[in-house]
Order: sequence, then C-alpha cells, then structure tokens
Amino acid sequence: MKRIIITILFLTTVLSSFAQSNFYKISVGAGFGVTQSFTEVQKHGFGLAGYGTLDYLFTPFTSLGLEVQKGEVNGGDFRNNPLNREFVNSYQSFAVNAKVSLGQILNDNYNGASDVFKGIYLGAGVGVIKNSTLFTTGLDPNDNNFATVDHLDSKDVFFPLNLGINVHFPDREGFYRYVINFNYQANVTLGEGLDGYDDSRITFQSGTVDIFTFFSLGVKYNFGKVGLSRKTFRKY
Repeated sequence: MKRIIITILFLTTVLSSFAQSNFYKISVGAGFGVTQSFTEVQKHGFGLAGYGTLDYLFTPFTSLGLEVQKGEVNGGDFRNNPLNREFVNSYQSFAVNAKVSLGQILNDNYNGASDVFKGIYLGAGVGVIKNSTLFTTGLDPNDNNFATVDHLDSKDVFFPLNLGINVHFPDREGFYRYVINFNYQANVTLGEGLDGYDDSRITFQSGTVDIFTFFSLGVKYNFGKVGLSRKTFRKY
C-alpha cells in the first residue's frame, strides 16, 4: 500500500512539473505601420508611424508596458473638402498598456495550432499625445487656390485599444525569446488637437471625438529574469 501511495505522489509531482513552463519577464519591441484618421474632416487620410515598447510579463500571457510612437496622422483634401480643410499632424505619443492573451484561459496542452491562438490578445491603456498640426483653411470657398496654413501645437489625453497577435519562436534552449507581432490599435483622443480644428460645437453639432488607428508589424525580444508558469506554452 505504501508503494502505491509513493508511486501516486511521485507521478503527481512529475506530471505537475511537466505542466509548467519557464518564461522571460521582460520584453522590448519595435515596429512600424500605417495610421488612418477618423475626425470631423471628411477624408480619412493615411500616414506612416513607428513605435517602441517595453513590457513586463506577469505571466506568459499578461503584461503591462510602455509604448512610444512617432509619426503622422493625415486627413482632408483642401481642393475637394466643402470647408477647404486638410491637415498633417506630426505626432508623438506615450502610453501605458495592459494586455491579456487567450493563452491565459485556454487549456495547458501544447500543439501547433492552439499555440498560435494563445497569442491572440486584447489590450487597453491611457497616454498623452503631443500634436504638431499643420492645417489648411480656405478663406474664400469660391477660390480653390487661396488658403491659409496655420500651425498648432497641443497635447491631449488618449486611450489606446489594442487587438493583435504574438507569434513566438523558441531559441536553442526552447525558451520563447523571439516574437513577431501584428497589432491593430484604435486611439480615442480627448480634445481637438489631432486635426487642428477646434470648432466642432459651432460647425459640427455632433461633437464627434477624434480617433486615429494604427496597424503595425513589429518584432519583440524577451529577456531578463525567468518566471515559472503553470501553463504549458512551449516545446521541450
């Protein structure tokens, strides 16, 4: 009877150890992508931007981190817009983001297909965006060749909402050190600094908030202190 009990305890311990994975707790990343504006200015233009991230991983599938972005948000068409409006915003932003991946709730068993699904995540955060906006306004709607170009610097609070996927690749020791990231981010700003037109209460009665999206491709590198997860998320 003692042998049976000892055997059961031994197998339980072994199986529990197999259902664990080590992971790095620090991740740095960088990438680039395309922005698109959604403001009161009718034409939603496209721009280019880059980003850098620094994240702390509480588990392989939950993180809290910092993100900086720098790029352009564009919109409008001076010649065709009814109010002769067009803007180019050379912005910089700083935000804190929290993210949770499906791997936090999916089963522990490893296989190729489910491992990819485990990398799908949702996230949200808060930050500050610094706008440096050049905007064009036609003083004479009947003369498409006449316009004034003004410059406005401002800062707004914004809320980034993220949907993306991390595709992990192991190093020689089997740890998930390398990551390819695809992310779609919707940024909801408080204020009118994104497009430079601060008259929504006068001309646009809807008072629509200014939003821009950012679709990006990036890479991440995991390193630092090693943690232990009860989730099995890598090959041994």
